[in-house]
Amino acid sequence: MQHSHRSLLSTALALAAAAVFVLVTSAGLPEVVASHFNASGVPNGFMPRSTYVTVTLAIVVGVPLLLMLPLYLASSGSGSKLHLPNKAYWLRPERRAETVAYLRGQAQLFSVAISVFASYVHWLVVGANGRQPAQLSSSALLVAVAVLLAALVIWLATLYGHFKRGV
Repeated sequence: MQHSHRSLLSTALALAAAAVFVLVTSAGLPEVVASHFNASGVPNGFMPRSTYVTVTLAIVVGVPLLLMLPLYLASSGSGSKLHLPNKAYWLRPERRAETVAYLRGQAQLFSVAISVFASYVHWLVVGANGRQPAQLSSSALLVAVAVLLAALVIWLATLYGHFKRGV
């Protein structure tokens, strides 16, 4: 249980660091922020800086928290709401605590990865607003999306492989 508290604390610290990053880097944004861009990186949506910061914080911190919530709810109690390969094996009383801790740790890892990705997109938006005229680096965004998708595929394969092996 001690490891799970440290893991949750680490996740909270990572999300807090992301929030501080957004707040600090947003200070230099113009009063009206180019916040949405077309495929060529040309801005086609704008919002006041305060609204942009609020929305960005909700994405960088709120979305990762919301992604963790369903797993925490499903893994409380008997775990009957969890959908796992070889569920009976993994939720036996002697393995249940370890299984739940593993799943919660993976949810935290995924949440932090989403927060890092959203923070990077914010950084790209900050950079885009620093150019005259504002211009988002579409190639940098595409690379970030590709890295996120590749990491997601690897993460899902690892997660599935972990639970497939127990029989």
